[in-house]
Amino acid sequence: MKTRVAFVLIAIASFSPAAYSQGSVAKTGTVAAPFLEIPVGAPAIAMGGAFVSLSTDATALYWNPAGAANLQTNEVVAQHTSWIAQTKFNFAALVLPLGSFGTLGLSFTSLSMEDMKVRTVELPEGTGEYFSAGDIAVGVSYARQISERFSIGFTGKYIQETIWHESANALALDIGTSFRTDLLGGMTIGAALLNFGTTMQMSGRDTRQFIRVDPTKEGSNDQIPTNIELNSWDLPLLIQFGISTSPVNNDTYRWTIAVDALHPSDDYESVNVGTEFAYQNFLFVRGGYSSLFLDTSEGGLSLGIGLSSRPLFEGVTVRFDYAYRDMGRLDNIQVLSLGVLF
Repeated sequence: MKTRVAFVLIAIASFSPAAYSQGSVAKTGTVAAPFLEIPVGAPAIAMGGAFVSLSTDATALYWNPAGAANLQTNEVVAQHTSWIAQTKFNFAALVLPLGSFGTLGLSFTSLSMEDMKVRTVELPEGTGEYFSAGDIAVGVSYARQISERFSIGFTGKYIQETIWHESANALALDIGTSFRTDLLGGMTIGAALLNFGTTMQMSGRDTRQFIRVDPTKEGSNDQIPTNIELNSWDLPLLIQFGISTSPVNNDTYRWTIAVDALHPSDDYESVNVGTEFAYQNFLFVRGGYSSLFLDTSEGGLSLGIGLSSRPLFEGVTVRFDYAYRDMGRLDNIQVLSLGVLF
């Protein structure tokens, strides 16, 4: 019965009634908070983003919160990335397994930029003022193993975007499932529904203006306060379904392959593939390709390497991971992430 329930939940999470083909409009650039789509974790990025069924570290809070239920020790992961267009991207996550109660997690994501000059038509070189823009997301996660094979997880997120004096806020929910089978050396099936939440609408003091009651009549009041109402925008909803297996898995070597299918609300469907070769759980070599079958993608190839220390003082283990991601006509991205298990 549990197996049937698991497959039903996975099937529900992996299909959308609003399917579309590459002959329709992609809706690229029509959602708010696109920073939520920036992948996190050097291992996952190096594997081309084919990580929804793996989720083997604290970055599961981003990829598939159900994966956090499989972690046996406390873990913290931190990442800092120089993202495109001279922006800075940061991610941090903490996972705390609490035995039979389940697993709790906290995550923080931010995208920031340096201050820029305020320019106008009259003063194209700058008014002397500066402005900045930034995005943050704070998440609280809970995951639990329903059985030895099936786990489920949830993440509630608060999201904020700001630019100068304007800001927008939203709440969102991530839902993930993971099911381990006996097929093909322990194939794992994962599915996640990400960024299901409220819309975002910018507001702030810059939308406040003063207008004249009747511009055709002299002496009419020209200080009537008004607020410009801006449009609201949906969050980047994503449905991701993946499978992974390790055809080679012994005390010395492990070879893992993974494939993910993506259905985003602001682009066409695509596929991510990735592989990882592990030597004694100490050295990890990874490779992958993202956005297969997507004609408008930039780049796609990714490579990476990772090192895991032996347990140090009081059982603390440190992991260093590096990933290179080809971004096509944009700057290539290099990602370093640090994980500590304690």
